Amino acid sequence: MAPPRGKDERRIIGPPGRRSFLLGAAAVGAAGLTGCSLAPEEGKVEGGDLLSRLRSSGTVKVGVSGEQPFGYIDADGKATGEAPAIAEVIFKRLGIPNVRPIPTQFGALIPGLKALQFDVVSAGMYINPPRCEQVLFSDPDYLMLDAFIVRKGNPHGVKSYEDIAKKGLKMASGTAYAEIGYAEAAGVKNILILPDPVAGRDAVAQGRVDVFAGTNVTVKGVVKNNARVEATEPFQPVVDGKPAYGAGGFAFRPSEKNFRDAFNEELHKLKKSGELLRIVRPFGFTEDEMTDLTVEKLCPGMSGGSSS
Repeated sequence: MAPPRGKDERRIIGPPGRRSFLLGAAAVGAAGLTGCSLAPEEGKVEGGDLLSRLRSSGTVKVGVSGEQPFGYIDADGKATGEAPAIAEVIFKRLGIPNVRPIPTQFGALIPGLKALQFDVVSAGMYINPPRCEQVLFSDPDYLMLDAFIVRKGNPHGVKSYEDIAKKGLKMASGTAYAEIGYAEAAGVKNILILPDPVAGRDAVAQGRVDVFAGTNVTVKGVVKNNARVEATEPFQPVVDGKPAYGAGGFAFRPSEKNFRDAFNEELHKLKKSGELLRIVRPFGFTEDEMTDLTVEKLCPGMSGGSSS
């Protein structure tokens, strides 16, 4: 019998709908905005003057969550990971020398942004239409395949979400991860939500679940030097017969299009010069994760326009 679930775990029996976890976050975000006169009207895209205000103050607050290698707080209390590393470079070039990390759970990032708890989400967040309905994204700074954590030797031969569904296996993933929607779309019936990939690795090793789903880079990093589990080969998720691209970027409030566009301009310079890869390589990213995809391609007609 599997050990009892901890207080941070949540089990989904049967598919609650591919967007339910995102819509729940939207509801929390709307509630957090009640009575806040500075918050933008829901769904409204404006130019905004946040960039000029941040230049005057010299500090930008960025929301991060505890997922390596995308964005996390290290032992010294400093934000690190691929997204915070990119943020430090770009914000300095935009005239904002200080980056202040605000740690929170992944599922609270969009609500926290809307509630003005921080200025930007810097967590490698996947760009997809449900999220584009709530925030403005930069163009993606990486494109990622998925992978699974499985027990050593991959005893169930799992290579895709469809395999999990066909074999009736128990799957785990992280809070508000896009992988939840991919699994639901493939027909996976039993999904356990865990706080982070480390908890997922341990759940697989202990036999409480058969597989943990996450991004390729995250999965490879968390199973390193572990004798009980391993990572599967990376693969491209497919939803409704189409590739579900795991492309991540920075999120901005809908009222701050000017800020987003200025950020995009600097991001494109990093891509063109090759500096972007040099910044993120220490976190396990390679040339394979670099991309020229745009937010407009990922969220057609929902990006609020772009300077590029």
